[in-house]
Amino acid sequence: MSKTENTYKMTIRLSPLAKYRLGVGYQQDGSRSKNEFIERAILYYLDQLEAERNGTLPVAIQSAIDGRLGMFEDRMSKLLFKQAVETDMALSILLEHLGIDPDYLKKLRAESVKSVKATNGRLTFERKAQEQDDEEWQD
Repeated sequence: MSKTENTYKMTIRLSPLAKYRLGVGYQQDGSRSKNEFIERAILYYLDQLEAERNGTLPVAIQSAIDGRLGMFEDRMSKLLFKQAVETDMALSILLEHLGIDPDYLKKLRAESVKSVKATNGRLTFERKAQEQDDEEWQD
């Protein structure tokens, strides 16, 4: 099946300026023919109209964004994995040398979850030090 079997022939009328710009533009664009250039231009313009009407991004832009986000996601997951490995190593060393009771760890985890929720994850050493000072003062 040839490429022309799935296409429709249309006649268009262009102003002399539009005809000239088409002749120059299709070569600059890298299109193999004026027909290919016109079809790509029509599809691009229709994407723009659809985006304006639906409030969505054109397919080409959405595809580019999705690709960049995919690359970002891959990079972040690799970095988080490396960080988790290092954290696991540090925790293993600490637990091995300090001999901490498992019940104490459960209590500490519950307090940490409460603290992170209360601060929306914005923890600082200063805040933790102040909390410990407050606890010592109350004891």
